[in-house]
Amino acid sequence: MDAFFASVELLRYPQLKGLPVVIGGGRRKVDELLLRGPDGTAERERRFIPVEDFPLLKDYVGRGVITTATYAARQFGVGSAMGMMKAARLCPQAIVLPVDFDEVRRYSRTFKAAITEIAPVMQDRGVDEVYIDFTDVPGGQREGGRVLARLIQKSIFDKTGLTCSIGVAPNRLLAKMASEFNKPNGISIVYEEDLQEKIWPLNVRKINGIGPKAGEKLARLGVETIGQLAAQDPQWLIGHFGKSTGAWMHRVAWGRDDSPVVTESEPVSMSRETTFDRDLHAVRDKAELGAIFTDLCVRLAEDLQRKGYVARTIGIKLRYDDFKIATRDHTAGIYTADGATIRQLAGQCLKRVPLDKRLRLLGVRASTLARRGEEPVLEPRAGAAAETRRRKPGTTDGTDGVGGTAQLF
Repeated sequence: MDAFFASVELLRYPQLKGLPVVIGGGRRKVDELLLRGPDGTAERERRFIPVEDFPLLKDYVGRGVITTATYAARQFGVGSAMGMMKAARLCPQAIVLPVDFDEVRRYSRTFKAAITEIAPVMQDRGVDEVYIDFTDVPGGQREGGRVLARLIQKSIFDKTGLTCSIGVAPNRLLAKMASEFNKPNGISIVYEEDLQEKIWPLNVRKINGIGPKAGEKLARLGVETIGQLAAQDPQWLIGHFGKSTGAWMHRVAWGRDDSPVVTESEPVSMSRETTFDRDLHAVRDKAELGAIFTDLCVRLAEDLQRKGYVARTIGIKLRYDDFKIATRDHTAGIYTADGATIRQLAGQCLKRVPLDKRLRLLGVRASTLARRGEEPVLEPRAGAAAETRRRKPGTTDGTDGVGGTAQLF
């Protein structure tokens, strides 16, 4: 989907179309302020709110990162995952709006339903991206897939008012790269014989699976383009990156990918985390941290319940003011999707991390998942996990639900 989060906001506020807009930052209170207007009284219709009433990026203060930006904002160098304070220096005049996750999820479900009505073999790759197998769809091979791609674009636009860009290629690897060639609202066809002309000039980071660290290491070794990667001896790559990764790098540089489009897959984990607007201390800011901690656990429980899962392993993630990260997990003797129980189990993890430094980020994660009602029968366990099972959800062991760290948060 094209600038999906931003495009959803432009449906809500069409007067912002064509303007630089970034999505990210704090919680969703902007709508209430905009609807009330300057005098705080009469409610206004969204589409009639003057552009000058919207908050600007230059006035943003905090640690948020950009989820996405309109193409008008991207012309200034603003992009996804960029810190909003940095983006404010590049494009101070941009309008800034927070993410409305409920609305984004609603549009996500709608555009995916539009696709499966035409091409049912679809693999979900997140809120704004999918893989589709055209192979057995009637008309799927016409004009190299362009006819079916146009039909999907039209169906999505008719049902959502949103545009998307589609890459059609012999496999998922090349299709992923092709989808970025002609944004927004474009269609790109890549054949096997196009590899040298269209794929090899691209930076190695364009390969899905080569992240920042691998990209930096390749650059230090003098390999920056996919073509340069393809020219390397497989044994040389294996020597630098290991047997599995080195062989994979050589294979994908030559456009080889036999991974299928999988219509159903079970999630490995679910998580919720937040970056604070200011560093928080476990003692001096314990009330604020405690409220955030509880909210994350409740939201994680709601995610599990909504998707029909229960979890056995609960973990935490902390990022300190020096950017170092600490993670801890606790595997219980039960499966749960209860917010209070998740908070108690996450609190057990807090016993095992230092809390003497200020915190930038706090996260909670659920793993060892099972479908609700299909979870394996567990043998009784001794110790803390068994004690957790014996207590009723929401009760504690006298430590306010966070183990031995209750005195902190």
